[in-house]
Amino acid sequence: MTRTLDIWWDGRLVGQLTQDKHGELGFAYAPAWLDDEQAQPLSASLPKRAEPFSRRECRPFFGGLLPEESQRDAAAQALGVSRANDFALLDRLGGDVAGALQLLPPGEVPATLAPDQRPTPLDDAGLIRVLDALPVRPLLAGEEGLRLSLAGAQSKVPVVLVDGVVALPAPGQPTTHILKPPISRFAATTENEAFVMRLAAAIGIDVAPVEARIVQDRTFLLVQRYDRVIGDDGFVRRIHQEDFCQALGVPPETKYASEGGPTFRDCFALLRRVAARPAVDVLKLLDAVIFNVIAGNADAHGKNFSILYGDEGPRLAPLYDLLATVAYPDLSPKFAMKIGKRATLAELDAKGWAAFAAEAGVGLPLIRRRVAEISKGVIARTGEVTAELVRPGFDRKAIESLAAMVRERAARCALTVAESGRSASQLRDGANVEGSNGQ
Repeated sequence: MTRTLDIWWDGRLVGQLTQDKHGELGFAYAPAWLDDEQAQPLSASLPKRAEPFSRRECRPFFGGLLPEESQRDAAAQALGVSRANDFALLDRLGGDVAGALQLLPPGEVPATLAPDQRPTPLDDAGLIRVLDALPVRPLLAGEEGLRLSLAGAQSKVPVVLVDGVVALPAPGQPTTHILKPPISRFAATTENEAFVMRLAAAIGIDVAPVEARIVQDRTFLLVQRYDRVIGDDGFVRRIHQEDFCQALGVPPETKYASEGGPTFRDCFALLRRVAARPAVDVLKLLDAVIFNVIAGNADAHGKNFSILYGDEGPRLAPLYDLLATVAYPDLSPKFAMKIGKRATLAELDAKGWAAFAAEAGVGLPLIRRRVAEISKGVIARTGEVTAELVRPGFDRKAIESLAAMVRERAARCALTVAESGRSASQLRDGANVEGSNGQ
């Protein structure tokens, strides 16, 4: 017996995901979707065609909609299904996923909110209940009326923000924010991610807006979803997106370059092939690479970059999940994607940047200039970002220590392209580095 899920995009049937009696996945576009020249493919890895896609072809995209690692294990356990059964997990979690899609059982159509349907606001006790439940039931899997999914290995749940109040969505309602509790294994991850994300925004990098909150001495992060827009009528609309692994047909289990996942060469080539304005997005990705080096975010793998399919055409999505992972000794300090065969900031040098320039297809003088400018910007803005976050209930010592570490890394990174004789202390003290591009 073949099981089926209908794939909906903005109220239109795109196609069907199937699972045969042997457990094999397949996907086929609906004839009406194929006939519409304006209808986009689901993924850069799933071009429009009449021929059905095999498991090998379609699983990277559909499996990439689901939580990963321990989050996947816990969600499967809460739902009473096998962790390896992508179809069963999507059947139970696919009502609201990353991007514009909804995966629904045959005969069920995307819900239109009835006048009596409202999101459920969470008071302090409700927020604590959610924070307590997430380690055991990621995405609140199995809770009545909720069918929510997000990729990633970190605990989180999509929510709605109503007049500043966190709420659980009504059935079928598009969510607007992502609630992320701190990672229990590591100290001050709420403060860490809030600092790095806000620092990126402060120097002009396009990131998802974040807000650190606290309830009864418990911290959590609220991330505004960039794949949702609120129309003039007040209704929330889903915007399609996919991460780089999905776009490149890479399964989530091999998201790291060391396992055969995307390299920076692959990422830059993808943007040149897919983006509506590739020159703009190539520069944005370059800035992201440099900033991650400075911030100590060594976990920037292929699922932590995405393409957003908005009205103006495909573009690099705002950055998300930026965490200074090097602050935690238990995590590998090696870059998820090497930069010119260099795996850490300590290894990075002029030859490394030159090799990276060749891989990325970007001019070395431009790289030198952006390394210098971003380093200078980080050094200049860490103080004000620190001041924004140091509030009662948050770990002041952790924030200030993180700021000092990032400033030091910015100074060291600038030296990888600076003229000889320039010291890290000169850079930390605000010396002008804009001219140190090696030209």
